[in-house]
Amino acid sequence: MQFTIHAKDGDARCGHLEFARGKVDTPAFMPVGTHGTVKAMTPEELRTSGAQMILSNTFHLMLRPGVDIIRQHRGLHDFMHWQGPILTDSGGFQTYSLASMRKMTEQGVLFKSPVDGAEVFLSPELAIEIQQQLGADVIMVLDECTASTADRKEALDSMQLSLRWASRCRTAHGKHDSALFGIVQGGRYTELRKQCAVELVEMDFDGYALGGLCVGEKRSERHALLESTVEALPENKPRYLMGAGKPQDIIEAVQRGIDMFDCVLPTRNARTGFLYTRDGLLRIRNSQYREDTRPVDGDCACYTCEHYSRAYLRHLDKCGEILGARLCTIHNLQFFQDLMREIRSAILDGEFAQYAREFYARQSLDTETVA
Repeated sequence: MQFTIHAKDGDARCGHLEFARGKVDTPAFMPVGTHGTVKAMTPEELRTSGAQMILSNTFHLMLRPGVDIIRQHRGLHDFMHWQGPILTDSGGFQTYSLASMRKMTEQGVLFKSPVDGAEVFLSPELAIEIQQQLGADVIMVLDECTASTADRKEALDSMQLSLRWASRCRTAHGKHDSALFGIVQGGRYTELRKQCAVELVEMDFDGYALGGLCVGEKRSERHALLESTVEALPENKPRYLMGAGKPQDIIEAVQRGIDMFDCVLPTRNARTGFLYTRDGLLRIRNSQYREDTRPVDGDCACYTCEHYSRAYLRHLDKCGEILGARLCTIHNLQFFQDLMREIRSAILDGEFAQYAREFYARQSLDTETVA
């Protein structure tokens, strides 16, 4: 993986990641394909939207269908028919979400499978081995996601465990061709985040992710944590904010020097009738759209907006038709790729702050955090 920065506007950066499987323009949003598929979408449709890289999840794929089956297809790319770059999450966040079904130890995490209840053990070394076997282009260290409610001692203990695991992952990765990213933890404590970042940089990872954010903390807290952490990260390595998916969160993170994003919100919201537009979030189930012949977003050129009305989408949603979920997903993912293209263009033109202000004003959002 090669990372190049083409332009900066304040702390916002525009560049690209270069992989054997293709180029990814940054700032980039990666659609989430947890089980080896972005829900309701074909790879061709993803490409049409402008997606260049997707995320899949080690935790879920190791449970079902299992690494051996994926290896029989020569890796995850051929298994799911996606030939662009793939980033795999190590499973740290998934085990965090299974708090009542897991046991954390120095060796790793023991948890009950949500598929069949069987006991499964995941160590840092096994997380790396599985991701290498999947054939991902970017793989993540195994970490413990620290709850936003953790007190300082809990956050410190969790961060130190994640650092020890990161070191083991670095050793296990060896000279493998895939890029390996470290993950900064430390809860809501800026000094712990900075300490964690400094120690990860000393291990010399190919990129650095910020984990344990977008999990319930206040927006002002997240901003402070982002700023203090980015200060400790190298300029020439990509920075990835895990799980950020609200448009305003992406804009605010780009403003603070973040290059990569992922989230399930675009696809999950599509399936529950929430559609993103340049004028804000549209709730297609509302009765006001029953006879609305307009497209979801008049400024959107996606397949859905070109061919279907709000009234038709509401009808499909009310009837539980699968096509409704597909059409809404196509639109939402297009919105996010358009958002990233506009952000990159604004940075290249030196007008990112102005773009952010105009975006917020059109969506009737708070502009206080935009410089």
